[in-house]
Amino acid sequence: MTYAYKLMDSPVGQLKLVARGDRLTAILWENDKPNRVRLDELVLADDRPILLETERQLHEYFAGNRDAFDLALDFQGTEFQKKVWAALLTIPFGQTRTYAQIAAQIGNVNAVRAVGAANGRNPISIVAPCHRVIGASGDLTGFAGGLANKMLLLSLEAGQTSLEAGADVQTQVTAATTKAAAKRSRAAPPRGMQSSLFGN
Repeated sequence: MTYAYKLMDSPVGQLKLVARGDRLTAILWENDKPNRVRLDELVLADDRPILLETERQLHEYFAGNRDAFDLALDFQGTEFQKKVWAALLTIPFGQTRTYAQIAAQIGNVNAVRAVGAANGRNPISIVAPCHRVIGASGDLTGFAGGLANKMLLLSLEAGQTSLEAGADVQTQVTAATTKAAAKRSRAAPPRGMQSSLFGN
């Protein structure tokens, strides 16, 4: 099936909004890995109503005027992935959850690593808020849009009135990201743990 897409400039870089029929199926990052979300042929369609509505709601969100999205979604993935992505939709604005909490929510407490992998392949970024999932210690973990953007989104939801007005936040993000990287280099997790697995 052919997917329609529209490009959108945003405070977190250019986003690619993707629809299948009249439902939103993906929001991809400017530097997204090509194989993170698998889609068939993409055709530019700037006038598709669902894409225009997604863009409108995202602009409101970035301006600090929206804390929930009202869009028809079409998740493409395995049944397990869809359970994880549905759980993401229940995380309230301004709050976070750990991978273990998501695993418990979907009824499989031993699936923390699998939850991390599914979170990393969440196709509908921001709307399905994978940025609200953090490590057990409270550290920000990997994110397809980059850790700086993850912190920007969390800062917005913690009370930053607008990303457009939050240039000073970018400085804080850079400092925090550098500090987190230094901390990880001193105590690197075992191979295959959060830093490599939780890619979103």
